[in-house]
Amino acid sequence: MTTISKKTRADYQFFFPIQTRWADNDVYGHVNNVTYYSYFDTAANALLIQHALFDFKTSPIIGLVVESKCTYFSELSYPEVIDVAVAIEKIGRSSVTYSISIFKKNQSEPAAQGYFVHVFVDRHSRKSIELPNSIREALTTFITK
Repeated sequence: MTTISKKTRADYQFFFPIQTRWADNDVYGHVNNVTYYSYFDTAANALLIQHALFDFKTSPIIGLVVESKCTYFSELSYPEVIDVAVAIEKIGRSSVTYSISIFKKNQSEPAAQGYFVHVFVDRHSRKSIELPNSIREALTTFITK
């Protein structure tokens, strides 16, 4: 198993609160592992919408997830509000790598941590396309130090 360096809240500038749902819990009484990826996706896209003014309905380009990973440190359950933190690890020609951590309220250590990679493609042809400067500039603010 790969050792991961845990990040803390101080490593992030963008936080997106999410209320866990009854349906998120599994038979074991905690949030099912696959649900964490939906939290990752929701928060990464919230960053794009709120700070890069990205409009998924009309944009000629879209970001497709091509890689993701999640390491779990502690359980989440319903009901609780969590903070999903997003930073930018890397901006490539057509890709963005997000560093994402999920925090319980008032905790500095993550319950889970991972990454998410979007490759931006033409909406119709699905061929990779260079990231527009407007998105690149907006996301640069959130690059991890």
